[in-house]
Amino acid sequence: QVQLVESGGGLVQRGGSLKLSCVASGGTFSNYGMGWFRQAPEKGREFVAAISRTGGSTGYADSMKGRVTISKDNAKNTVFLQINSLKPEDTAAYYCAAGRNYFALRESDYAYWGQGTQVTVSS
Repeated sequence: QVQLVESGGGLVQRGGSLKLSCVASGGTFSNYGMGWFRQAPEKGREFVAAISRTGGSTGYADSMKGRVTISKDNAKNTVFLQINSLKPEDTAAYYCAAGRNYFALRESDYAYWGQGTQVTVSS
């Protein structure tokens, strides 16, 4: 019943930045913990970042700490992912996810997923 739509991906040069957006509908946005995952071709889905219902707690993959920031705007039903210093290995489809847990880091804790937005980083 929750729909998620990601946007903001594109083709970026190494060292550039992107800010991804995920707009939620069909539920009370503040009731959901939110997360971002990514998946490159022939690879599994990888955790990127998570934020609690209130926005007061955040978590990040160790490999991306210092380069990525997750935030949310409850008034706009939107969660964001800011990625800086992009590397070619960041190339992947990025997915937004929502779950009823207050805060979650595991893929299995999320019940709703968007269709993804493609990020491609050139070298």
